[in-house]
Amino acid sequence: MLGKKMKAAPTMRDLARCLLTYEAGADKASEPMESPTLRVYEKLRQSLAEFAGVAAFESLAFRALTQAKSEAPSLWAVKVAADGSLQGLARYETQIDMDKDLVGEFPAGDGGIILIARLLGLLRLFLGEALTLSLLRNVWPGAALDNCNSENGRKA
Repeated sequence: MLGKKMKAAPTMRDLARCLLTYEAGADKASEPMESPTLRVYEKLRQSLAEFAGVAAFESLAFRALTQAKSEAPSLWAVKVAADGSLQGLARYETQIDMDKDLVGEFPAGDGGIILIARLLGLLRLFLGEALTLSLLRNVWPGAALDNCNSENGRKA
């Protein structure tokens, strides 16, 4: 199986898409300052750095980005800094025109979804599904995470 590209599990893509959609919907209440991908990533970074430490999150993020680059080579310019923050993502997302209406409309091969899905997949692998979902519920208490599938949406 070395010749085949490994893809993020569909359930992790669905969960990533749900979180990005939720954050994109949050833009409607105020003027957006960052892309939904960067907001999701930063919320995960802050929460997980408190839980496991900055170095642990940086290592996890580096691995997730490395995996994501195999599916979305245009992420080559994105780097993980020593503090776990992302550098170059804004430039990448500008290239794919993130100014469009994002709610529920992420292309199947979008690097942001792939990156977040890979990060979530690693969290599930190392922490287990229950603890990963618990952490996500703490960060996004209003998101309908149990119902994340191809028909995502915010709770009414």
